[in-house]
Amino acid sequence: MDQSAAERLKVWLYSDGACSGNPGPGGWAYILRDQASGATKKASGYEPNTTNNRMELTAVIKGLEALKRPCVVTLVTDSAYVADGLKTWMPAWKARGWQRQVGKKLAPVKNLDLWHELDRLLATHELICERIAGHRGHPENEECDALAVAAYRQFRVVRPPDD
Repeated sequence: MDQSAAERLKVWLYSDGACSGNPGPGGWAYILRDQASGATKKASGYEPNTTNNRMELTAVIKGLEALKRPCVVTLVTDSAYVADGLKTWMPAWKARGWQRQVGKKLAPVKNLDLWHELDRLLATHELICERIAGHRGHPENEECDALAVAAYRQFRVVRPPDD
């Protein structure tokens, strides 16, 4: 049964990605918060060799994957890449068969695997995207940044030495 937006759970999704080098080891983190009850879920993770943009997208994807039913999601991100991608670029890419305009030519969309996954997840949820300035004292953004950085730093500590 399809729920109207008024009947759907409303959540905040705060997300951030971080990378030490670009590419390099990276981390992602999200905080999900129920807008009515304030109940919160947090998660983070890392990848050994990635880019900041991939970690920004992964944070949003992981947050959406954590939702167990269709929701109205207010995404709060400091990533222009994610915000512009969701609001402007993705609809144009889809209209051009997932190609981006580069001058007068078309080129493949970068990070296409993640954009496809994000598009698939957005078919389930209603998304409102808010871009904020990063590192400006927004509590959840600062916490997501700290979680993402801690995730890739932990990887650097626990990974086995190269032979």
